[in-house]
Amino acid sequence: MENSDLGPLPVPPPTGRALSSSRAALLETLRAQAEPVSLSALITATGLHRNTVREHMDALVRDGLVERRRAPAEGRGRPAWLYGATFGPQATVGNEYAGLATALAALVERTSDSPADDAAAAGFDWGRRLAAETGEPTGPTPAAARRQVVEIFDRMGFEPKPDRSSVDVRLTRCPLLQAAHESPTVVCSVHLGIVRGAIAAYGHDGSASELHPFSEPGACHLRLVADRKRS
Repeated sequence: MENSDLGPLPVPPPTGRALSSSRAALLETLRAQAEPVSLSALITATGLHRNTVREHMDALVRDGLVERRRAPAEGRGRPAWLYGATFGPQATVGNEYAGLATALAALVERTSDSPADDAAAAGFDWGRRLAAETGEPTGPTPAAARRQVVEIFDRMGFEPKPDRSSVDVRLTRCPLLQAAHESPTVVCSVHLGIVRGAIAAYGHDGSASELHPFSEPGACHLRLVADRKRS
C-alpha cells in the first residue's frame, strides 16, 4: 500500500506479534541495506551468537518480513544464505551503488599492493567532494568541521551518534554491511579516508582521526580529530 505524499506505508508483522528488541534491531539493519546480507555479516555487526541470529532470521522469514536466497556459488561447498528485508525504507545508497562498491572493494583487495592505502586515498578524494557538496561549516573552527563530518555520515546512512563535542562518534548503521564484512580493510579505509578528506576540505588536518570497525555490538567507533593547519 502506498500514499502518494508519504511513500510506502509500514506493514505490521503478519502474525500481529510484537518483535523482540534483538529481532527488531536485526530487521532494521536489513532494511538499511541496499543488498542482501549474510549471516556472518549480521553476526559481526551485532555481536550476537550465531545460533541466536539464525533463530531470529528463521522467524523473520516465517513471518514474511525477510526473504532468504542462496549467494552465488564460489568454489566448493554450499553457498551461504543471504537475507534481505521484504519491505521498508529504501537504503540511503542504491542497489547499483552497493553492488558496485562490493565489486570494487574486492578488486582493490585482489590487485593492489597496498589496498588500505589505496582505499584511503580514494576515500580522501571522495571526502573532499562530499565536503564541497555539503558546503562550508559554520565558522572556521575544528569543532565546526567535526560537526560537518557527522552531517556527511548522517546523509550517507550511518546514523551517527556523536558526543557533545563531536569527537567520539558511534556509527550505529553501516549501509554497506556485506561489503564491509567481505573486504573490511578496503571498505573501512575508504570511510576513514572520507573523514580525513572532508576535514582537509574544511581547512584542517584530520590525519589523526581513527575508525574502529565493529568495536562494539551494533556500532563502529569514529574518533574525529580536526587539528588546525599550520600557516
